[in-house]
Amino acid sequence: MISTALALLAGVLAVQWLPVLPSRWLMGGLLAVAIAMAWRIAALRVLSVALLGLVWGAWHGSVAMQARLPAAWEGRDFSVTGHVVDLAQIRPDAVRFQFEIDGMSEHGQTRPWHGLARISWYGQPPAALEPCSRWQLLLRLRRPRGMVNPGGVDSERSALARGVAAVGYVRDDAANQRQPHTPWCLDRWRASLADDIQARVADTHDAALLRAFTLGDTRGLGVHDWEVARANGISHLIAISGFHVGVAAVFGVWLCALIYASWPGLALRWPYPPVRALSALIWAFAYAGLAGLGMPTVRTVLMIAAVALARCCRRSAAGAHSLALALLVILLIDPLAVLEAGFWLSFVGVGFLMLCLQAQGRGWRAFLHELTVGQIVMTVALLPLTLWFFGEASLVGALSNLVAVPFVSFVIVPCALAGLLLLIVCPPLATPVLWLSARLTHAQWWLLEYMAAWPGAHWYLPAVQPLALLLATLGAAWLFMPRGVPLRALGALLFLPLLWPVRSLPPVGAFRAWMLDVGQGLSVVVRTHRHALVYDAGARYPSDFDLGQAVVLPSLHALGVEQLDMLMVSHADNDHAGGAPAVAAAFPQARRYAGEPARMHPAMDACVAGQQWEWDGVRFRVLSPNGAAAASTANDRSCVLLVEGPGGRLLLTGDIAADTEPQVAAALKPGPPLVLQVPHHGSRTSSSAKFLAAIRPSLAVVSAGWRNRFGHPRPEVLQRYAQAGVPVFNTALEGAVQLDFPVDAAPAATARWRRLERRYWRE
Repeated sequence: MISTALALLAGVLAVQWLPVLPSRWLMGGLLAVAIAMAWRIAALRVLSVALLGLVWGAWHGSVAMQARLPAAWEGRDFSVTGHVVDLAQIRPDAVRFQFEIDGMSEHGQTRPWHGLARISWYGQPPAALEPCSRWQLLLRLRRPRGMVNPGGVDSERSALARGVAAVGYVRDDAANQRQPHTPWCLDRWRASLADDIQARVADTHDAALLRAFTLGDTRGLGVHDWEVARANGISHLIAISGFHVGVAAVFGVWLCALIYASWPGLALRWPYPPVRALSALIWAFAYAGLAGLGMPTVRTVLMIAAVALARCCRRSAAGAHSLALALLVILLIDPLAVLEAGFWLSFVGVGFLMLCLQAQGRGWRAFLHELTVGQIVMTVALLPLTLWFFGEASLVGALSNLVAVPFVSFVIVPCALAGLLLLIVCPPLATPVLWLSARLTHAQWWLLEYMAAWPGAHWYLPAVQPLALLLATLGAAWLFMPRGVPLRALGALLFLPLLWPVRSLPPVGAFRAWMLDVGQGLSVVVRTHRHALVYDAGARYPSDFDLGQAVVLPSLHALGVEQLDMLMVSHADNDHAGGAPAVAAAFPQARRYAGEPARMHPAMDACVAGQQWEWDGVRFRVLSPNGAAAASTANDRSCVLLVEGPGGRLLLTGDIAADTEPQVAAALKPGPPLVLQVPHHGSRTSSSAKFLAAIRPSLAVVSAGWRNRFGHPRPEVLQRYAQAGVPVFNTALEGAVQLDFPVDAAPAATARWRRLERRYWRE
């Protein structure tokens, strides 16, 4: 069972590294080879299972990619019918929800497509978007596409794993209306229970935490809550974890024991052990469904199902075999689950506990031993995966979990689940129980917020390489091997490539720049041998989605930037300055300059032509503005920065227009080859032919959003660059772009993240 599960996992996982999926003919050939090997050669059956896993994963990936909205339909409006899936998220700027489309038409003509879409409804919907409610809507749709950056979240991978085939928003239309009421559904019941909890708990934040503990409803949690959770390493406790399902299973066992104690004669008709196992499974499955069927809950239910099946068949069920059976079932049902972080954290965490945690007898001493050692095992074992998926870990996580896990698991969760059960069977009695749960939660969260401020709560490392991840995982297994295994302490040495990675720094005189993919905005990181500068930080939206927090900071950490020397914001428009407060808060010692300091928060010094400094043999010089009064628009007050090394120059222009370009061109002196940040995202009011002729860039990079509403970069602007013989790289097409400026060679674009990390789900 174990070898079969691992072989199938290896085959499914191998597919996820492919830049292009194999053709159907090749998949058919591999399938035939796998069947022949399994049929004829017993010694190669494990290999045949791996080949079957490869074919199975490739077929599911192919089906998921083909299910996406046709590329030719992007940006068009469709009249659709369908129903709301799961719980809608109400934000200040919009309501966001999952919508299962089952009918589509355009200008009265039916379009043969259906699938799951992630939709935003800006403004106020005419009625509540209840789960399972049916709607007719006018939607503008596109295929899932995300930003690709060093250390960034791969939203296209997440969309594939979750079956999201399109994203879009609701267009204003009189025909947008709710259709007749749909039958009862589980998600609507979840939403009703969540509302009941909210109504019975006075403190909004405590109610949000209780909803997360009991129903897996994290809609009420903000960015600060998740930061506290990550700082303490307890994200697995905020939403539904496997232990919550275990509590429900234990309740099923106790309920069964109570029934059999009340009617002993039942044992003559239905034997107690298998009925007890089935009762635990039924309650676990019911609660997992009520909690949204997340990966930890599904894994726990499948393990309980394996044990229950063994009990019904009067067989013993080892923990490792139950875990392997759960792994097999998940891979057979949904092989794309391996793309989710929860899959790995769940199975690897439980696997390490089974492998490394030895029973120490019974009693409270054994319980305390398993609790403390278990937290150490989990913290160390999951450290490589945590850094791989999230780019950060918590050095106080072991202590936080030592406090939080027993209190949450054995006090808060049972009390909250009792309140949830009373909400269902006797609502008046639920109020005092939920009040007590809220007070306990409030006290626990106060302690977690206090510990989140400790040194080491947020620990960052450069981007983890696959080999370092593998070695560290093997080192953790070796480190916690049973007593008697020789040289166990040497397992710590395998963590060295993870904890002290090789860093490639530009030599003195050279520098490196990354134009990050921040959509319709701008952010550039410049690094010399010992210094770093951030020029602009992307936007911050009314939904509280902050590109400074979500893209710039993770990229800095992934690139190994531990200290930022300067934050320069070209001007105060949101697409350039919105993320600046997050970057400034993360690096408070960095000097701050802005082209429009009066409109900036936090406070910044004015950026004025003539300012200059030198880092590690690289010269920095401000070319514009000459003064706020001299510029007619905010765009022309952009701080223009020239970075110059012996081998090449980088000109960062912000959003200047054609009126300011002659001034910038006049300030430039002859020098080595120039790389240009295309002004104003390629707007028609910038990048004049005279400007390009005057500065003669060797290449240019434009930061623009995919299918942005402004049409940037404009076709006529790209034509000017083509006529001047200047190659242009676009972050909307390439992802983040790395530019190297060596001492003795011409500058070049050495990495484009969408090509550098090619995967079949990226387009």
